[in-house]
Amino acid sequence: MAKNILICDDAAFMRMMIKDILTKNGYGIAGEAENGAVAVDKYMETKPDLVMMDITMPEKDGILALKEIKAKDPGASVIMCSAMGQQAMVIEAIQNGARDFIVKPFAADRILEAVRKVIG
Repeated sequence: MAKNILICDDAAFMRMMIKDILTKNGYGIAGEAENGAVAVDKYMETKPDLVMMDITMPEKDGILALKEIKAKDPGASVIMCSAMGQQAMVIEAIQNGARDFIVKPFAADRILEAVRKVIG
């Protein structure tokens, strides 16, 4: 059975790009979210195997959404994505349970490497 992934990014083209890479490599898409608040709701609704989460988003950023998801489901697997190579945010994300971190703009093989490492 294909592993299902929830894609959370405020940029529709980023969600489309990630979805394209994942589906072409046999992964299922549990859903898409345009901000952290929607991501938390969709996570609880769909219980995906993995969440690909952008950090910088309106309404609720990825770090807050990560904390909320991990509070509700400590076993949740989340990979953070961000265009900003901000050391502090990377550290905060990892400290709050993110399993990996991808810096934008990313290559397809970097996404797949991170996904395979976390969920196989």
